[in-house]
Amino acid sequence: MNTAKKVLLIEANVAAGEELLKAAAGLGVDAYVATHEELYEQYRTELREAIAGTVFTDFADPDRALRDLADFCRRTGIDGVVTSWEFLSPLAIRLAAELGLPGHAPEHADACRNKKLMSEVFAAHGVPAPRTVHAPDHETLARRIEASGLTYPLVVKPAENAGSIGVSVVRSAAELPGAARLAQAQTHEFPHGIALDTTLLAQEYVGGDEYSVETVIADGVTHHLAVTEKFTTDGAGRAELGHTVPAQLQPADRAAVLAAVDAAVAALGLRNGIAHTEVKADGRGNAKIIEIGARPPGDHIMRLVSEALGVSEARAYLQTALGERPDVTPDRQAAAAIRFFTAPEAGTLKWIGNLPEGEHTIATSVYKMPGDEVGGPQDNIGRVGHVMLRGATATEVNKAAVEAMSAVTVEMVTQW
Repeated sequence: MNTAKKVLLIEANVAAGEELLKAAAGLGVDAYVATHEELYEQYRTELREAIAGTVFTDFADPDRALRDLADFCRRTGIDGVVTSWEFLSPLAIRLAAELGLPGHAPEHADACRNKKLMSEVFAAHGVPAPRTVHAPDHETLARRIEASGLTYPLVVKPAENAGSIGVSVVRSAAELPGAARLAQAQTHEFPHGIALDTTLLAQEYVGGDEYSVETVIADGVTHHLAVTEKFTTDGAGRAELGHTVPAQLQPADRAAVLAAVDAAVAALGLRNGIAHTEVKADGRGNAKIIEIGARPPGDHIMRLVSEALGVSEARAYLQTALGERPDVTPDRQAAAAIRFFTAPEAGTLKWIGNLPEGEHTIATSVYKMPGDEVGGPQDNIGRVGHVMLRGATATEVNKAAVEAMSAVTVEMVTQW
């Protein structure tokens, strides 16, 4: 008789999903996966081989998905629910609550995903965060900005999206129509077809350096695994160019960042699971929460945490979801980084050359091939590859990253 615990992973077809499947195998846990049938057909063989079983549903219909998955979990005897996909975190929260399994407060499930609702929860609970106004269109947004007393520059974004898609730094009212068009251009998530709330948000621009905090919450107790330094573009868009674990922070800034995250976690009712929080700190002991997600970080940050600190965030997430004490104690103090190759402009890729090698390089990956169409550097979907590096300290690995990226060449087809 199989006595292994069983976990349902809501979508596996991203890097974090693979990390969770590996961690489940290491724990001796049977991992079942919920996905779309047509997307499952695209799963790689090695991904399918790591799955104990599948359940298909339609994530574009959240009520149906909740019913389908709850029925499956009861029939199968599922002991815990996790997700690797940002857009599915509200479903994971509601499903765990429906089944009486460890998870987060279901009344704030949507606020863990929808930035309009999130900003309202933050304001109600005094969480340090940018002042925010929202509107259905740019004309109404302009009036509400003026009435609120907010001043430019402002950040304009959709209530729901990811990967810096639809985000603009707006420096005058004249730029609002264009920013609104960009923010509202995508109405449905890909590849599941989930409808997105395209309500426009305008937030005060917060200066300073950007970080993320990777947190495990067990029975309401927070364990901050790492503070991650983020590298982004400086123009109207805010694409992420890379990350380093751990970030180099002055003690006062680190304390302010973690205190802000603690306030956000409490406000959203995050009780059992993990959180990925984006924060800005001004270097003077002040920090503000940009947003928080009740899901794993993207961009291979879990791998960085493991390489730098020897802690498996995926393992800890599974343990918490199963009602077990999570393993959160580092067994080493090193550093790891990832940097993304981007095209200088949108177009057709001609060649990527001089990929990094050497003692600090862990891995390189190329996402696009010559002849492929690629996006520009304005958001995270314009990437064409990455390099991952490791070093004894953050200073060492950041230096290695600069040297590695300075050698990489991304050539585009010239249009005459």
